[in-house]
Order: sequence, then C-alpha cells, then structure tokens
Amino acid sequence: MNGRELTLSERQAICPGEALALTAVMAVLAISIVAVVVYRLLKSTKGTAKAPGGWSFTWN
Repeated sequence: MNGRELTLSERQAICPGEALALTAVMAVLAISIVAVVVYRLLKSTKGTAKAPGGWSFTWN
C-alpha cells in the first residue's frame, strides 16, 4: 500500500470525534443493560443462574 500525504482540505474534512462519540454511547448503553439485568436478577425472590464451567447458583 502506497501512502500519500493528505491535502489541507482532506485533513480538515476528517472528524475523529464522531467515532469517539459513538463508542461512548455504545459503552454507556452496554453498561446500562448489564446493570438492569444484574439488578433484576439480584432483586428476584426466587431464581437460578448458570455460568460456564458448571457453576450454578440458586436462591429462594
């Protein structure tokens, strides 16, 4: 791959903040979904949870 230097107008057209903002929004969304799932799991009066490796948790 042969690289070339960008012109001034091409450099000004690049907006790196868009990718950063999208990444931040996706991270906040993922964290909030996990928080809701964990909250509902721990607040349930009766339930089970199974994790890989044969781990099993049950509470009443």
